[in-house]
Amino acid sequence: MIQDSSTDTQDETEVDHDPLRLLRATCAPGLSGYLAGEITSLGYDITSKDHTGVEIKGTMGDAMRLILRLRTAYHLLQRFADLKVSDADEMYEAAVRLPWERVIPHDGYISVVSHIQNDTIRNTMFANVRLKDAIVDRMQSVHGHRPDAGSNGDRTVIHLFWQNDFCRISLDLAGQKLSDRSYRRLPSKAPMRETIAAAVLDQMGYDGTRPLLVPMCGSGTIAIEAALIATGRAPGLLRSNFGIKHLCNFDESAWKQARAAAKKEKRADKPAPIIASDNDPRAVSAAKKNAVTAGVDHLITFEVCDFAEGTLPEEPGSIILHGEYGERLGVDEELEPTYNRIGDYLKQSCGGWDGWVFTSREFAGAVGLKTAERITFQHGGIECRLLKFDLYTGTRT
Repeated sequence: MIQDSSTDTQDETEVDHDPLRLLRATCAPGLSGYLAGEITSLGYDITSKDHTGVEIKGTMGDAMRLILRLRTAYHLLQRFADLKVSDADEMYEAAVRLPWERVIPHDGYISVVSHIQNDTIRNTMFANVRLKDAIVDRMQSVHGHRPDAGSNGDRTVIHLFWQNDFCRISLDLAGQKLSDRSYRRLPSKAPMRETIAAAVLDQMGYDGTRPLLVPMCGSGTIAIEAALIATGRAPGLLRSNFGIKHLCNFDESAWKQARAAAKKEKRADKPAPIIASDNDPRAVSAAKKNAVTAGVDHLITFEVCDFAEGTLPEEPGSIILHGEYGERLGVDEELEPTYNRIGDYLKQSCGGWDGWVFTSREFAGAVGLKTAERITFQHGGIECRLLKFDLYTGTRT
């Protein structure tokens, strides 16, 4: 664990001494409920939750467990220090007294990212540079040379949250976003982010026990995330680099144990059929290759066809269509007939199934069916809706 230096002169209240450190898992706006559900299911008590994150107290071992398993999180931040500062000069003077040498390797590489709401800061890059200067000046005074710094974000990442005169400095244990699973090497047009796909599947109640159809699959994100969920495979196992590995107190042995424990949780049973289709052969080809990279290609059946012509298993399950939005992919008027066809297909061919459509708010009514649920999502800066349709066989009584 990170400890304060007894030889430092900074205010003893600045650096977090608690053996259980404050961990904040961040997420896309609106996903904190799904993220909180994940964290609770892993056995942790939530200390606070807001629109873009969930906080708990945990050890470095807990942090390793979380960054390997969380599906809807962006980053995992470990609080390093809380400062009360009004401007960039005060922030520098406080930050330069912090024991950075205890967490940053002397030959390391650091990146600073920030979220700032302070009237004295007009350009967040200025605050980032001042914090970077404080860190490297401290390291220079201790080691006699400075670590490298830049914007790559693939090694030691420092997160600065500054609101008015409250300044929290954290270590980003994820480094690059946890949503970057490393399997989507070939994106399709307007792909769904992995964290959104995981949240959508959570909302659908998907667990792999019933068939899943993913027409209009694009680069295959929903189908691949479904396969990972159905088999209990921790998404963090798909990548090798995390910010936590670039800290002085990184425990390689504990990390290997954490990965081994995550691997043991993988379920051997093959899930119910997952069928992904698209009318664009290039999209299906990309989806197949992404599934191979994720190691789940043997769990997904891919088809090149119109969404209304794909295989429909006899046993009903869930069908999810990620429709085009218009703002990013084309002219609105050209897309509305597609949504009319989606409604007709769900009503005429999918009786007994749970029907879901993910689209922008503007197209939510174009399906033409009565919705059982409407859940709001923010995706790529667009306000979207996940629509659920109860699809009945025969005549509803």
